[in-house]
Amino acid sequence: MAASAFRIPALDQDFLLGDSTRGLRFHLEYQKAEEYLRAWGVESTVVVFGSARVREADGSGWYEAAREFAKLCSIHGGAKYNHRKTRHNVIATGGGPGIMEAANRGAHDADAPSIGYNITLPREQEPNPFSTPELTFRFHYFAMRKMHFAMRAAALVVFPGGFGTLDELFEILNLRQTGKMSKPLPVILFDSKFWNQAVNFSAFAKAKLIHEDDLNLFDFADTPEQAWKKLLSRGLAIPKD
Repeated sequence: MAASAFRIPALDQDFLLGDSTRGLRFHLEYQKAEEYLRAWGVESTVVVFGSARVREADGSGWYEAAREFAKLCSIHGGAKYNHRKTRHNVIATGGGPGIMEAANRGAHDADAPSIGYNITLPREQEPNPFSTPELTFRFHYFAMRKMHFAMRAAALVVFPGGFGTLDELFEILNLRQTGKMSKPLPVILFDSKFWNQAVNFSAFAKAKLIHEDDLNLFDFADTPEQAWKKLLSRGLAIPKD
């Protein structure tokens, strides 16, 4: 009776964390977040990516801009219930510090819920204090975290960031380019000067590595208000009263 084989599988941590049950753990990471999101009526999200290393009043203005954009989106996008049964365009971030904190904070300023898709990392893994507790999740698998980001995304706003930000940006652009994400999904890159210095997008088209039309999958903005207006002009759906 003391042997590991005799343990009830659902209570056997050694078994649950073993190699053969990886698929089960992957499914659980999908299902747990999904149930909470449905309970809160989250129909769609506006995803905000950006560096975890950006700080408030650091001179770049990116933190303040992300906070203001998220406030605008939360007030005007349908994140609050009002008389509806579903929430639309709820701010969703990676749940950490920096730009993620700023966006969750902006939603908090608007008294609106926001999502934090946190992930276990050696550094920068602690959730910021502004994402809604019941919508702050902790993932082990990057792939499942990305899936949740994409599933409800109605738009993507990308502030300057490093490898992780670029990874998420190109993941979404690839899904749009290949038709795996067929619904309209406006993508806005915040701070045109930074992005045009960091990535020579036109070089991809010039070398015929992408089609010229692929450059229309995204646009640039330099103020929170401009980012919001461009999302609307590119088809972001706002629920009617």
